[in-house]
Amino acid sequence: MAAHGADVLIIGAGASGGVAAKYLATAGLKVVVLEQGQWPDPGEYPGDRPEYEVLNSSRFHPNPNIRGRQDDYPINITDSVQPIYMYAGVGGSTAYFAGVWSRALPSDFRVRTLDGVADDWPISYEDLQPHYEANDIDFGVSGMGGNPAYPPGAAPPLPAHPINATGRRMAEGMNKLGWHWWPGYSAIPSRPHGNQAQCVRYGICRLGCREGSKGSTDVTHFPVAMRQGARIITGARVARITVNDAGLANGAVYVRDGKEHFQAAAVVIVACNGIGTPRLLFMSESSLFPDGLANRSGQVGKRLMIHPFAGVVGLYDDDLEDWVGPAGTQIESMQFYETEASRGFVRGSKWHVMTTGGPLEMAHRWWFGEEVRDEPFWGPEFAPKMKRAVGHSIDWVVHAEDLPEETNFVSLDPDLKDSDGLAAPAVHYRTAENTHRIFDFGVARALEAHAAAGAVKAWISHRNLSSGHNLGTARMGSDPATSVVDGYGRAHDVPNLYIIDGSVFTTSTGTNPTATICAIARRTSSYIVSNARNQAVGT
Repeated sequence: MAAHGADVLIIGAGASGGVAAKYLATAGLKVVVLEQGQWPDPGEYPGDRPEYEVLNSSRFHPNPNIRGRQDDYPINITDSVQPIYMYAGVGGSTAYFAGVWSRALPSDFRVRTLDGVADDWPISYEDLQPHYEANDIDFGVSGMGGNPAYPPGAAPPLPAHPINATGRRMAEGMNKLGWHWWPGYSAIPSRPHGNQAQCVRYGICRLGCREGSKGSTDVTHFPVAMRQGARIITGARVARITVNDAGLANGAVYVRDGKEHFQAAAVVIVACNGIGTPRLLFMSESSLFPDGLANRSGQVGKRLMIHPFAGVVGLYDDDLEDWVGPAGTQIESMQFYETEASRGFVRGSKWHVMTTGGPLEMAHRWWFGEEVRDEPFWGPEFAPKMKRAVGHSIDWVVHAEDLPEETNFVSLDPDLKDSDGLAAPAVHYRTAENTHRIFDFGVARALEAHAAAGAVKAWISHRNLSSGHNLGTARMGSDPATSVVDGYGRAHDVPNLYIIDGSVFTTSTGTNPTATICAIARRTSSYIVSNARNQAVGT
């Protein structure tokens, strides 16, 4: 496509950037990827060190404001009830995510039609299904087919992981209640698969996988893309996307080692997540786009969805070895996923059983638990409580759908800067009343599930925590007046600019978004390849 420079420039080397880089490079296009972080070093992952939980509270914390690495940019959250979680580096947040791999359901794409709120997506589940299935192979997804809560489709390519004792105990409780459960799906292989080693079940997936098992794109996608000719430039902080006189994107200016560089490209893809993408579009304002690139609708940065979750922990007499991985999910439940009008709210939640970690993580559940925070904890009570809890607990995570609200948004902070002097984002977010109602209902049912499973004690450990799922700030839609991109992620205002990360979500869905983000990225990449001859280009 390009006479010089790159055919396609991808900004961001996370989940969606990895999918696009592999697909486009394999199709023969000249691909350049700009990533502000570095390649992760698995030898630095802290999961096999005694102090791993302490490191997770500082150097490896998911909040960049706490982590404070040179690669990170600060985020102003003074007007947000939630922190923001993300990682810079090749692989992005997939290097540290728990590997939970679940699809959005058909109803998620038709929320306006079914429930009268938010908007319908311009695409359907069926549009994404072949890309979900192809990505399952690329990411080494393990799971069991035939889930009655899922639509028909191919089963995961690898067998489900054995359900550990926590999952089995909770499954017994769900059976007593007659509630749905199913073995969890993980982008973590249950046997060797491509570049991925077999999972050894350490249960520290959220601190990076030292074994090279987890489906992070630095393992699964970028090595393939590079063998196909893609060039990955790390330490490259993009300052702005540039446009020509016709308003077409023609590359990007980035800062590396304190110096500005320019990368020309025929097509530009943005894959910077729901915070970084609107930040970059705002920084790319020009005389043609005075309110930010691709923002003639005024919707860039609007309708941020952070996808908060609640947790309910139960203690059991048996040693359940609850540290045994994968950490992300042992079993999941879609029992309360769809809208039921009698509950007093719309939409719902997906549940999954997760590991409760070591003493520090368990201590947090005591400190913040609604029913137990006033109990004696420090001093002589501490050791007995830890002995009773660590390895003897089960955590139900209730993932609530976060509906889009105009009052939740991302802007550029007028004062805060990153280490290169570029404007930092400011996040403005309040959890909606509907989401709180989903939590209230969900945690009450999770307490019932613990009782049915035989817990000797159970409590709500938290109701409203950030998930790290940053969504919705450059949403897709059919109307250029009310959306930023079309159903293929192509900007309405800039026909050779594409967005493929979670910012394009029209609604957040009630489940973990990475599988859907990657399906969108693959669908967009397929569209770019099949329409290359007709693509408007900026160079």
